[in-house]
Amino acid sequence: MLKKIRNTAEKYNMLKSGDTVVCGLSGGADSVCLLLSLRELSAELDFSVEAIHINHCLRGAESDRDEQFCRDLCQRLDVPFTAVSCDVRGYAEKNRLSCEEAARELRYGIFREYTADKLLATAHNADDNLETMLLNLIRGTGLKGIAGIPPVRDNIIRPIIEVSRREIEEYLQKHGQDYVTDSSNLTDDYTRNKIRHKIIPLMKELNSSLTETTVRTAEVLRSENELIDKAVNEAEKACFSNGVYTGLAHYEQVIRRRCIAKYLSENSLPFSNKRLTECDNIAVEGGKINISGNIYLISDGNSLRLEEILPKKETELISKSLEIGENKIFPDFVLTCELIKCENLKKIDFVHKKLTFYLLDYDKIKGTAIVRNRKFGDKLKLRGRKFTSSVKKIINETIPASQRSNLHFIEDEEGTVFAEKIGIADRVAPDDNTKRLLKITIVREG
Repeated sequence: MLKKIRNTAEKYNMLKSGDTVVCGLSGGADSVCLLLSLRELSAELDFSVEAIHINHCLRGAESDRDEQFCRDLCQRLDVPFTAVSCDVRGYAEKNRLSCEEAARELRYGIFREYTADKLLATAHNADDNLETMLLNLIRGTGLKGIAGIPPVRDNIIRPIIEVSRREIEEYLQKHGQDYVTDSSNLTDDYTRNKIRHKIIPLMKELNSSLTETTVRTAEVLRSENELIDKAVNEAEKACFSNGVYTGLAHYEQVIRRRCIAKYLSENSLPFSNKRLTECDNIAVEGGKINISGNIYLISDGNSLRLEEILPKKETELISKSLEIGENKIFPDFVLTCELIKCENLKKIDFVHKKLTFYLLDYDKIKGTAIVRNRKFGDKLKLRGRKFTSSVKKIINETIPASQRSNLHFIEDEEGTVFAEKIGIADRVAPDDNTKRLLKITIVREG
């Protein structure tokens, strides 16, 4: 087994002469095996060994028993030892996490604090990696997740990642070394335990060498994942500048998705596989998608960027009674109403087509009319149409943004009868029976 650990350390460049390796020691079989094997290899490979134990305070006297076991073991082996206690339940309640998630966050936070400028060795083994690969597959993942636990990440090394649990138990038995058992690992309360106790035994009935096979499979998957990561880094280097991707659409989908996932992760933004697919679609086709809160991912098909878009404040309604003569609700703009007799509708229609003014049948206006600005929910059944249209949609499709803030509307007691640059309501359109016309002209002063 030591030879396998030595080969793993060399293959993944885990250890260098002069390193200090801090062993995460729970007292269980895996971590005890890790500590003993590191201590055996330390003289040969010229590194020093320390140990740290995290007491999660979840199992009362049993948790304290584990800490004392680790303390006694390190004292016997002459290994420097540190024990740290943490309140997992309190942290879980405060941050709305499961105890499992809270324990992991606290544990790795303590590890970071106590292993600065050192290596942290964790006791993940080949069976743990198999469980992780299956867990990720069940939850839904890509290649990176199926590849399982990385042998090296930042300052974390996993020297026994290719050693099976059976080999660990044989090693401890050979050395006459006891260990403690966490009672929570014997139940099926956690998803991982269900995989360990129920799913994997069934799989091993189909392949008795399942663990060893998975070690080789994970190595191949990690190698292929590293190749994709290299391509992603090259794409990022070529396309990413000042927070914007330019030209990402020209790359393969797998590269685009990885770049987008990394972009969102580095900005602490959540995403799912479905959302990643949606983001990739707009990266190629253009569009805008809300990621979280006021943060949107925006693309024109070539450039892709994150942008904060604050919700628009509802426009304050401006209105006044419509007068024959001049009406003014916006600075620098005048809406003029002129009442004229209808003598030749065909002639008037011809002039009207030049869009120099608008004409309504004055006698079809119901009650008192007002002139106002645009308001939320405006709808209009335009002249000659059999359906009611959303004013917002028409404006967005036909009117430049620079011209949208000063549009005039006229409404009577039954609703909108006129929208500037859009048209008049069908119910007030002039016809052969029209006697009086309301001529509307809008000009900019000066």
